[in-house]
Amino acid sequence: MSKAQAAPSSDQSPEQIVNDLGREAKAAAAVLARTSTETINNALNALAKAIVAPANIAAIIAANDKDLASAKQRGLSSAMMDRLALSEERIYDMARGIETVAALDDPNGKILWEQNRPNGLKIQRISCPLGVFGMIYESRPNVTIDASILCLKSHNAVILRGGSESLHSSLALHSIIQDTLEQSSLPKACVSMIPTSDRAAVGAMLRAAEYIDVMIPRGGHGLIERVMNEARMPVFGHLEGLCHIYVHKSADANIAKDVTLNAKMRRTGICGAMETLLFDDNLDKSIAADIIANIIDGGCEIVGDAKVQSLDSRVGAASPEDWNTEYLDAKLSARFIGDVQSAVSYINENGSHHTDCIIAQDEKAVAYFQQNTDSGIVMHNASTQFADGGEFGMGAEIGIATGKMHARGPVGLEQLCTYKYLVHGNGQTRS
Repeated sequence: MSKAQAAPSSDQSPEQIVNDLGREAKAAAAVLARTSTETINNALNALAKAIVAPANIAAIIAANDKDLASAKQRGLSSAMMDRLALSEERIYDMARGIETVAALDDPNGKILWEQNRPNGLKIQRISCPLGVFGMIYESRPNVTIDASILCLKSHNAVILRGGSESLHSSLALHSIIQDTLEQSSLPKACVSMIPTSDRAAVGAMLRAAEYIDVMIPRGGHGLIERVMNEARMPVFGHLEGLCHIYVHKSADANIAKDVTLNAKMRRTGICGAMETLLFDDNLDKSIAADIIANIIDGGCEIVGDAKVQSLDSRVGAASPEDWNTEYLDAKLSARFIGDVQSAVSYINENGSHHTDCIIAQDEKAVAYFQQNTDSGIVMHNASTQFADGGEFGMGAEIGIATGKMHARGPVGLEQLCTYKYLVHGNGQTRS
C-alpha cells in the first residue's frame, strides 16, 4: 500500500520543506521506475474519473473562484484571468487529456538504437525514466494536471510549485491527484506540491540538485531568467512565446487573413499567440491592408511602423519595446520587412525561438524559411496556436522548450525520458 506523504510542518523553512519532499520524491521515483505500465494507466484513468466527480468539480471551481477574486483585486489583465479560469468544460477537457495520455504507448523500454559489434557484443540504447522533475509554473492551474500525468506516464516523480495567483486551484487539483495515487497503491510522493507561495521555495528548489534531476520553468521572462541563472541542475527552458508570422509576397490572401486572425485572437493569453506580424516589402498593399483591418475588426489593437500605419488610420506608432514584447493580450506589433532572408534574420535576432510561421505559396521561400528559422517550431500556412503537445498528438505537454539540448518544442512523454546502454556479451575480454 502507498505510504501517505507527510504534510509539512508550519514552522519548517522552505529549504526544509523542499528537501523533505525531495527525499520522498527520489524514493517514489525508484518505485515508479519498476511500476508496470498497466498500474500507471489504471491510476491515470482513475484520476480522469475523479476530477469530473460532481463533488470534485464543485471543489475545484470553488478554489478557482478564490484565485479569480484575488486576481481581480490585483488587477490582472483579461488574458491572464482567462489563463487562470477553470470552468466545468475545462475540467472535462482535462479529464479527456488524462485519458489520452493513458492510451499512449509507454515511452520507456524502447530500443532507440542497436548494433552488433565484430567481437560479438550486442549494444542497445534503451529509453528509461529521468528520475525527479521540478516544475515551477505561473498562472495556469491546468499545468498541475499536465505535468503530473506526463511525469507519471513516463515513470518519473515530480515536485510542483505553482504560482501564488493559482495556489488554491492547484492545491485542489493536487489533493485529487494524491487521493488517486493512494487508492492506486502508489506513493503520494510521486506527485508533490510545495504548499506555500513563499518565493524562497523557488530558490530552495533550484538548489536541490541532490533530489531534483531536471527543472522545468513555465511562466514569464523573470521566472525563466531566474531559473536559468540559478538552477544547479539541467533546465528545460521555456522562454516567452514571442511568436512571429511572416506574410510572403506569394501568400494566398484568404489564408493570410484567416491564419493571422486566429493566431492572434483565438486565445491571446497563450504562449503560441502571434505577437509580431511581418509583411514582405513586395506584398500587395491591399492584401496587407485587409489583414490589418481584419485583425483590428476582430478586437485587437495594432501598433506598427510608418508603412503599416499608412494602411489603416487605426494603427498606432510602435515603440522600440514593442518589437520585443510578449503582450499575451489583444495587442499586436506589425511591420514591413525586405524579403524572406530579412524575415528569417529578424526573427532569429528578435524572437524567443518558440514558434514562428511563414504564409506563402512559393515553395523555395517556404523551404528557406523552415530550414533557417532557429525556432523549436516552424510553421507554414498554419496558425501558431497549434504550438501545443495535444495538437501534435502527444496527448499533452509540460511546455514548449526553447533551448537546444535534449528537449525542444513541445515537451511530451518522450522528452521526459533519457536513455542508457545495455551491452550483451558471452565472455568477451578486451586486449
